Amino acid sequence: MSHSVLRALPFAAVLALAGCKPPPTDADIAGGEPAALEGPSEPIMSPDTEGAIWAQSRTPGRLIYGIPGEPSLLAIACVLGDGAPAIRLTRYAEADAEAQAFVALIGNGHVARIPIDATESDGAWLWETTAPADSPDWEVLTGRRDVAVTIPGAGRLVLNPSPLPGELIETCRANAPDAVTSADAVPAP
Repeated sequence: MSHSVLRALPFAAVLALAGCKPPPTDADIAGGEPAALEGPSEPIMSPDTEGAIWAQSRTPGRLIYGIPGEPSLLAIACVLGDGAPAIRLTRYAEADAEAQAFVALIGNGHVARIPIDATESDGAWLWETTAPADSPDWEVLTGRRDVAVTIPGAGRLVLNPSPLPGELIETCRANAPDAVTSADAVPAP
């Protein structure tokens, strides 16, 4: 046998083996239905907020937003724990279990994008986020103009102007632990 024929034999063997199994066809998948595709729930309609107001909650340090006599649309609260004070925002709109997104807050000359998670509460999944009270992202709520709150799938919620959110945020920030004084910073001899 010639040298070139000997070189071609391994390639011919590979081609012969590949011919043992035919390529896939449509008939191969006709026997079963494709798996059901699961995705996010259908988006909800943006609620009409004409007549919606901010009101003090029965819980101190918490405000609720909505139309009087109807379910709340949103709440903000000052959360005081072991660390620095924080603001918790809850959007009362159904969320997919364990979903994650960014809430966009636009208004008063500010734009904020804050990570938000679906949180289970009394068997329902709602949108909730907590961030430090001194975060500049909360400045969007301290002015006296409308604020648009948008969460993917939860619609666009327009917050009517009120001084209450700004007052809550400033009060919460004032509860931050005092900075270390210079006398405390002097090391012991």
